[in-house]
Amino acid sequence: MKKRFMMLVSSVVAAGTLLAACGEGNNEDTTPVNNDANGGNEITENEENNNNDGNNEATGDGEGFSSKMVTDTGGVDDRSFNESAWAGLQMFGDDYPEAEVEYIQSNDASDYAPNLNRLARDGTDITFAIGFLMEDDIRTVAQQNEDQNFAIVDTVVMEDDETISNIANITFAEHEGSFLVGAVAAMHSETDHVGFIGGVESDLIKKFESGFKAGVKYVDPDMEVTVQYAQDFNDASRGQQIADTMYGNGVDIIYHAAGGTGNGLFTEAIDRARNGENVWAIGVDQDQALTEGEWDEGNVILTSMVKRVDQAVYQVSEDTMNGNFPGGEVLEFGLEDDGVGIAETRDNVSDEAIEAVEEYEAMILNGEIEVPQTDDEYEEFESSL
Repeated sequence: MKKRFMMLVSSVVAAGTLLAACGEGNNEDTTPVNNDANGGNEITENEENNNNDGNNEATGDGEGFSSKMVTDTGGVDDRSFNESAWAGLQMFGDDYPEAEVEYIQSNDASDYAPNLNRLARDGTDITFAIGFLMEDDIRTVAQQNEDQNFAIVDTVVMEDDETISNIANITFAEHEGSFLVGAVAAMHSETDHVGFIGGVESDLIKKFESGFKAGVKYVDPDMEVTVQYAQDFNDASRGQQIADTMYGNGVDIIYHAAGGTGNGLFTEAIDRARNGENVWAIGVDQDQALTEGEWDEGNVILTSMVKRVDQAVYQVSEDTMNGNFPGGEVLEFGLEDDGVGIAETRDNVSDEAIEAVEEYEAMILNGEIEVPQTDDEYEEFESSL
């Protein structure tokens, strides 16, 4: 298995600006596709005219190159993971205006395979599966379309203990970034009781949970951390219900790694803030304090753990266009290359906490702090404090 660390693109644009056009293409020739509940068989006129050989030679402005993505069930406007990936493709389309960028939205897990097959059939130069839940489907589709290039975010696709040559595997050190926001939570909690809401319990989300708990306990080993999983990434009402229970039981800061389910956390925090309660929420994937909509009226987001899915998608698209498709490689984006970290919006974070974050980041990078990723590693970490 090959593994490499990649430097991210240097330009950093505010999430609100990047996402203003979400759900729309970059140019008149680009039409995002929103599938119906059955996976969707509607083909736009633009798609019918695509070159289907899958081996287009792109020019310097991207002409003849296509980069497209399949969302998970959270949708492209989830204000989190999918939205960040689409923002990355939009950035790529802005910088290479002749390139074709699109997304297909999955309304159900049964849409994954048809959507991936659809882009393979169209001859897409690089097809992204956004989310680890598509692991089995992309494995099957990639093996059936060996001349097509694929990439998946948040997992490593294996077959017989080997990576697959036409799949690039994009991963992140979520545990490292989660440690930092855990430390921020511990330094701001007034009740000494914080919470974590996970989406679907899995190895990936355990990285968020383990890192967060480790950051909290590193600051204060006696602090209480309540954890609950919604077992869904797209159920805001369930997220609000869990947040309501946690806040009601004395938690004053909650971190989520739950996609669209986490939107319910912000709704609950705003409702309680309106009633004079001093509660906070911590966002994930993007700087969620910058997202527009019903959260604007409530200043309840303490910080966010930023995970640069947008830049990763951009870079893999650009590399592939330039003839350097990282097939079979495991690409990890972590603290050392700004792949994860705390959000730039820090109005609600104390100077003391910001200084601590900088110190802890240095300690993680030099090996003084080894952040746990699993339950077993967390138990070992906690016992060492």
